[in-house]
Order: sequence, then structure tokens, then C-alpha cells
Amino acid sequence: MIMTIAPRVLMVAYHFPPLAGSSGIQRTLRFVQQLPDCGWEPIVLGASPRAFEQVSQDLAGELDESLVVERALALDSARHLSVGGRYPGALAVPDRWVSWWPHAVLKGLAMIRRYRPAAIWSTYPIATAHMIGHTLSRLSGVPWIADFRDPMAQDDYPTDPAVRRSFERIERAALSRARAAVFTTRGAASIYRERYPAHAGKVALIENGFDEESFAGLGPQPDNAPHPFTLLHSGAVYPSERDPSQFFDALGALDRSGQITPATLRVRFRAAVHDGLIEGIAERAGVAAYIEMASPLPYREALTEMLGADALLVLQAANCNQQIPAKVYEYLRAQRPILGLTDPAGDTGDLLARSGVRWIAPLDDAQAIARMLPAFVAAARKGDAGVPDAAHVAAHSRRARTSALADLLASMR
Repeated sequence: MIMTIAPRVLMVAYHFPPLAGSSGIQRTLRFVQQLPDCGWEPIVLGASPRAFEQVSQDLAGELDESLVVERALALDSARHLSVGGRYPGALAVPDRWVSWWPHAVLKGLAMIRRYRPAAIWSTYPIATAHMIGHTLSRLSGVPWIADFRDPMAQDDYPTDPAVRRSFERIERAALSRARAAVFTTRGAASIYRERYPAHAGKVALIENGFDEESFAGLGPQPDNAPHPFTLLHSGAVYPSERDPSQFFDALGALDRSGQITPATLRVRFRAAVHDGLIEGIAERAGVAAYIEMASPLPYREALTEMLGADALLVLQAANCNQQIPAKVYEYLRAQRPILGLTDPAGDTGDLLARSGVRWIAPLDDAQAIARMLPAFVAAARKGDAGVPDAAHVAAHSRRARTSALADLLASMR
């Protein structure tokens, strides 16, 4: 009998266990778990755990013991290279983990010599990962896929001109060198086809999704104690991209008009990261009594909380119209009522609408939110708010996404 050996793919990823505090970790983790079922053997080149602001062994136990994971030295310039809280700007271009680049290239070349991968895959949003992928491909000749997920250089992002220029250089190099540039939304893919018309054929779409296995055996935990109707936002709240200011202004207006009280409505922010920012905005809007800040939970416990939530809250500003928070796919799978505060014309709004979510208002329109929120809460209390369409949601499984990645890898051989 002739034994066939599965081709290998070297996966360069900063977001990988034991990193904690980012839903972005799920994309790489599930690809790594599921690619063997699609005929590919992943090997992982990650960053040393000391580079992570938060660590957790929550997901590390899901990795197969046979998986090859090498970790290259990486430092966080803000924490490890600062003096008196300050550090040279050059140590944060393109990001605070640029020190990962030289060490990862050395380790990656050793992995390529030893394991002979058929492809290299690197993933944003840590831009240094694409620098590593580009360098390894150029030095080894191994074909490379650049997994951008979201747009990199934008008109107003990054705000630092030097960092924005570095992002532009990295994405130009990636579109030139890589065999494929992958994005997670239709809008982002369209932007890059227009931005780099000579390489438009390289642009591919592989959306995020949910992992059905992670939901196995889970169900809502009954809470029979009296409590206010609770809107749950699970995950990070960014100062610009998910700014809750207008939402809080709407809460304030509804409070003053007597349509809501802290006894009837609560907004829980689970693992928001920027807790102080949210609390400050709530204080200024006079709605602190409505806001609950909650600590991170292990992944499956966080999913259980979604399954039992009165309703789920999406925050996504119009400046991210070409992006979809990865958490939204888990929201859809949770089959709970969803309030989408996002631009209906953006990719997030489009996904929600196509999934049967009808409660969508712009995040920057306090009046529209104030008009919608009481009706949404009343409908959800009666069980009339609706939940995402199960048939549509099923198409967003992580296994379907992994199969698409395997097909893309096979096309490069």
C-alpha cells in the first residue's frame, strides 16, 4: 500500500492560543483544527506568549497534541521597550510587535527546511505577520497566501502617517508577491480589486463564521431571578469603530422621557477591553445606572451566555462598513433576538438583514436608536422580535470556510 502524505501549510499567526481577549483567534484556530479533514497538515509559527497582554489556557486544550507549533521571540514595544511609558515611534512600525519579524523569519526558514510546506499563510490584523509571510516566501520560493481579513490602509487609519505608509507598503508588497489575498467581506474584497486592478484576480473571499462543535452540548442557563431586560454585547468595544456615545445618548433621552428605567433595562458589556472608556461615556450621558461591565469568560461559557441572553447587541460604526465583527457569526448561531446598531448599507448591516434580522439602526443616529429600542425590547419580551433564519445561518459554519481555504491552497500547487 502506498501511503500518501498530506501537503503542509505553514501558518503565521499572532492571534493563536494562549492569547486571550480577542475573538480574532477563532479564525486561525478553527482552520488549524479542520484543515486535516480537508487533506492539509497545518504547522504554526506564532509569537512568544510574553508578547500577549492577556493569556489563557482556555483554548489551548483544543489543540491536537501532534500539532507542530513554533513560537518566535516577540516583544510588545509599549510594555517591554518603553522607558517612563514612552518608546521610539520606530519600534511601533508597522505595529508594536515588529520585533517578532526577524526572529520569526529565522525560525520560519528552519521550519521550511525541516517540514517542506507546500504553502505559507499569514494573517492580519497584526501587520508584522504579513511582513513575515512575505519575507519567508521571497527567501524560500514557497507560495504565499496573505489573509488580510479586513482592509489595512484606509483614508483615516492608521492615524499615524508613518504607520499608514508602512501599511501601504505591506499591502502593495502582498498583492504583488502573494498568490492570493483573502478578505472576509464583500466590501473589503471589492476595495482591493479596485485599489490594485493589476492583481484583482488574486483577491478572494473567505468570510468568518461560527464553529458548530463549540456549541455542542451547550444551552441557555435558566435564570429565574427577577432581572431587567438585558442587552448583551460580548467582546471588545473600540473607541472609534464601536463608539457607544450615540447609543448612550439615546438611553439618556429614553430615561428622561420615562420610557425606560434601570429596573427595566440593562446593557451588559462582556470583555469590552476598554471598560474605562465605556464607563466615562456612560457617566457623561447620565446612563451609568444602565451599564454593567463584566469580566471575560472562558470561550464556551461566553457562548452559553449568548444562548441565554434576552437579546444580543451589535455595535459597528460606518467607518467599518467593509468589516464584520467575527462575533456576529456566533450571535447568529445563538438564535437570540439581535439589535444591530450599524449602518444598514455596510457589510455588517447587510449580513444581519440577509439573516432575517430586522432591527437595525445607524450607530451614529441617537434619534433612530431611541425610536427603535423601546419597540425592540417590547417585541423581544413578547417573543415577537424574531431570531436569525436558521437555514441562512447554517451556511456560515467554520467548516465551510475551511473547505474554501483548502480549495484555495490546492489551486496553488
